[in-house]
Amino acid sequence: MSETPLIGVLALQGGVVEHVRMLEGLGARTRLVRRPAQLEGLDGLVFPGGESTTMSKLMELGGMLEPLRAVIADGLPCFGTCAGLILLGSEILDTRADAHCLNALDVTVRRNAFGRQVDSFETDLDVVGVTGVAGEPVHAVFIRAPWVERVGDDVEVLSRVDDGGPAHGAVVAVRQGPVLGLSFHPELTGDDRLHRYFLTMVGESLAARKAPHHV
Repeated sequence: MSETPLIGVLALQGGVVEHVRMLEGLGARTRLVRRPAQLEGLDGLVFPGGESTTMSKLMELGGMLEPLRAVIADGLPCFGTCAGLILLGSEILDTRADAHCLNALDVTVRRNAFGRQVDSFETDLDVVGVTGVAGEPVHAVFIRAPWVERVGDDVEVLSRVDDGGPAHGAVVAVRQGPVLGLSFHPELTGDDRLHRYFLTMVGESLAARKAPHHV
């Protein structure tokens, strides 16, 4: 990219520092986002893992819900991991009745689908259709992770669990336009390819916004 993108990381709760470290290691500028005004001027936004119901409540209390929905509707590239995927979905299963989601991805996400903390696991995933990732498996860390149970017509499935276990076939990576969602935590590994891919999505968005409009 010709410019250094400014990527916000939603910093209400959860694994913020790891995303910041990985993004800055790839040359991006970062900003911690806790208030609506901090959404101004961002080129992309990361929704980290954490506790989705707590994050949902903090978004509501901090007046963040509608500003977040507005920047998503405006096409801001977004990247959610684990709880971040839950927040970006359009329907959440197995959650509190007052939990909020942002409708950035036309998917139904089941919270804690893989089980409790003691059921956390690691596995290798094949990721398809992703520049710089396809062809070499991604080592994925799942911690009280969700999975995607329903995928809308405009959503691309990028990866499924393929280990022959009880969760075999579960959808764990999706993309819809400028929004990327993962069930797992790439920020907890040394593999920066998925963050690099998100920055490529950001670059494409910046280029499209600067392109002249033809009548």
